[in-house]
Amino acid sequence: MLLRRDGLAVNHKRLYRVYRAAGLSVKRRKRKRLVREGRPQEVLVRANQQWGIDFAHDRLADGRSFRIFSVVDAYTRECLALEADTSFASRRVTRILDGVMTDRERPQSIRMDNGPELTSRHFLAWGIQRRVELVHIQPGQPTQNAKVESFHGRMRDEFLNTSWFWNLWDARKKIAAWREEYNNERPHSSLGYRTPSEFAAWAMTKMAGQFMDEVGQEASITGPLPHTPIPTTNGDADRYMLI
Repeated sequence: MLLRRDGLAVNHKRLYRVYRAAGLSVKRRKRKRLVREGRPQEVLVRANQQWGIDFAHDRLADGRSFRIFSVVDAYTRECLALEADTSFASRRVTRILDGVMTDRERPQSIRMDNGPELTSRHFLAWGIQRRVELVHIQPGQPTQNAKVESFHGRMRDEFLNTSWFWNLWDARKKIAAWREEYNNERPHSSLGYRTPSEFAAWAMTKMAGQFMDEVGQEASITGPLPHTPIPTTNGDADRYMLI
């Protein structure tokens, strides 16, 4: 193109041979990408064993888009946090998670996608500092975070598609009200037609009962056996005393 602008006749085939022979081609460096390996979903047996986090999107009445950050307990299906804002930096995400941890037990792991907020150095360092395992799913495989994806599907069908948000304040108020309804009033067939709050209370009671049964079994095994004969000597004859 530059030679043609100077008024020279160009044979593009000959020019390309000279271009290649002189080694003038600029090699494009391929961007290195982190390869995520799939990890199967472990069997969940208690609350706070694993949380799922993700973002959903919607629009206000004036057309502006906003994001909804959700935190879901994968075992009890409780929505632990549901925050709306125009954007979420990684520090905002960690503040929300820290706020949830002040009211609940620290999770063993958190499952999430590969968004920039969830792969930043700050977020990874936060996971190490809090001793929480961060499980990133494979790109393009949202089913590997199925619990929070299922929650977003319900939220979209039952709430977002039927609601009108005048502004961000109105969206936050309505989203908070829907979260309370979801946790305390909406039964789930997968939870035995209990609400997430009812299932969490039932699971806690069940775990407490199992713990007491295990303690009782250990006490019965390690305790002294009754009616064990112990030989004693008194005078001429050997006598046995039972304890």
